[in-house]
Amino acid sequence: MSTAVGANRLELLQIADAVAREKAIDREIVIEAMEEAIQKAARGRYGSENEIRAQIDRESGDIRLFRLLEVVEEVENPAIEIALFDAEKEREDAEIGSFIAEPLPPIDFGRIAAQTAKQVIVQKVRDAERERQYEEYKDRVGEMVTGIVKRVEYGNAVIDLGRAEAILRRDQALPREHLRNNERVRAYIREVRKEQRGPQIFLSRTAPEFMRELFAQEVPEVYDSIIEIRAIARDPGSRAKIAVISNDSSIDPVGACVGMRGSRVQAVVSELQGEKIDIIQWSPDSATFIVNALAPAEVVKVVLDEDTQRIEVVVPDEQLSLAIGRRGQNVRLASQLTGWTIDILTEEAESERRQEEFVTQSKMFVEMLDVDETLAQLLVAEGFTELEEVAYVEAEELVSIEGFDEALVTELQERAIEGLEAKQRESEEKRKALGVSDDLTEIVGLTSHMLVTLGEAEIKSLEDFAGLATDELISPEDGLLRDFELSEEEANEMILKARRMAGWIPEEEPPEEAAEDTGEAAAKTGEPAVEEGAEAAESKAAEDATEPAAKQAETPDDTKTEEDTSTAAAAQASEEDTDLAVKTTAEEEDVEKS
Repeated sequence: MSTAVGANRLELLQIADAVAREKAIDREIVIEAMEEAIQKAARGRYGSENEIRAQIDRESGDIRLFRLLEVVEEVENPAIEIALFDAEKEREDAEIGSFIAEPLPPIDFGRIAAQTAKQVIVQKVRDAERERQYEEYKDRVGEMVTGIVKRVEYGNAVIDLGRAEAILRRDQALPREHLRNNERVRAYIREVRKEQRGPQIFLSRTAPEFMRELFAQEVPEVYDSIIEIRAIARDPGSRAKIAVISNDSSIDPVGACVGMRGSRVQAVVSELQGEKIDIIQWSPDSATFIVNALAPAEVVKVVLDEDTQRIEVVVPDEQLSLAIGRRGQNVRLASQLTGWTIDILTEEAESERRQEEFVTQSKMFVEMLDVDETLAQLLVAEGFTELEEVAYVEAEELVSIEGFDEALVTELQERAIEGLEAKQRESEEKRKALGVSDDLTEIVGLTSHMLVTLGEAEIKSLEDFAGLATDELISPEDGLLRDFELSEEEANEMILKARRMAGWIPEEEPPEEAAEDTGEAAAKTGEPAVEEGAEAAESKAAEDATEPAAKQAETPDDTKTEEDTSTAAAAQASEEDTDLAVKTTAEEEDVEKS
């Protein structure tokens, strides 16, 4: 049954079309929102206990209202159920579980009903619009967009992107940058996430990638990937460093990014509110790259430690402040750009430190090797810094030093070994004095010096060591054994061994290893391992079964043997007595004849 409406029926469809075009959403979504709004108003008129449906004809705009009733055998709720007998009167093919649509008369929308319907439509349209925005922008993260500032709230700017709205938070805007309404601004899409309410598209003007996108716009070679930006470090609004490299040897990457009279880089600087940009050439050689990154400071010498990604840079005394920069800005950006920890020293400070190290090492050699100061200084000058190096280096390397012969080298290495042994004994005594358990000495890799260090840190028992984590041992910042150059694998193995010794982890042979051992034994004998095991079991059972019988059988034989032995001994004794008597009679007869 059709319902009458005050407005023109086609006006609903025109409104739906206009909203769909304005919000860039599907027309069907708007019409469905209208239907839901009419349903909600009808429930208020006919009762919320009814299951009411509204339909809008997509061609004519006619609105029809229905009440749905479920066909059941016994009616419990007349508002939503109908008996099968009554349903068959309205529709012959009605059956249990089907629904009957009962037409309802039209309703007049009052002020409250109209307001409720409007809220429903607005909410549904807003949800559809947010879903469309998310689907459109979720794959555009990492792009640069241009928008107009719609409004600024508490420092956060809402940017109109045309088909969506995004937010530029205060912490993602440039310092001392004041955005005004209707101002055009460029930003980088940092994140797009689905939210129930509030913004979904988040922009940034402080991200390093934003600077990369700006250079791609201003420098055609960057856009065409002829010049590649390898790294960017920014102090937003103040200073930045970028490392570039050219894939075409005929093009200077730094000059191309700077442009004629700095026109290209100035365009980027203007967009970033005067942020100064240092453009340096990237190099695969770490030392060269770091020297370039510290520009404009001049570097005299660098010393790299690749294991810890740390580098010491020596600069002239007058260049120290330039190398560090205002509030450490230059060295901080260079460290971010290269990924290395940079320590800056002046030539004077570096010379003093080297002199102190030279004196300390020379004194150590004098004490441990019992040599004069000249010989000790000669060893240090040749690059020897530890007693172990002297003790275990190839003799030919020491002989090659001017003034060293084989006898001197032999004596030096013997003294070095004695010195190491003395240090070992001293460490062992100190370990015992600290109360470090002897069980820890059984862990392979733990030296006496390590045990002393652990004891000083109150790690004295096997349980104490087993309870440590790998980072607690080898962490560069606060690891207990960080000075002993232990690898992560070695530390893990030590801790695992301690936990096994402490009984935390059972020391059981893995089944795979047992199977391999059995297989190897079988391979050696040339027989299957299973058959060999079965034969061994059968042999053992046979021996166990025959052992009692054998003992019983041995008992009479043993008794008989003991009796035979006694008889033989008695016979032998009788024969010896007879011989003695015969001998005595013969001697008496000889005496009488005399």
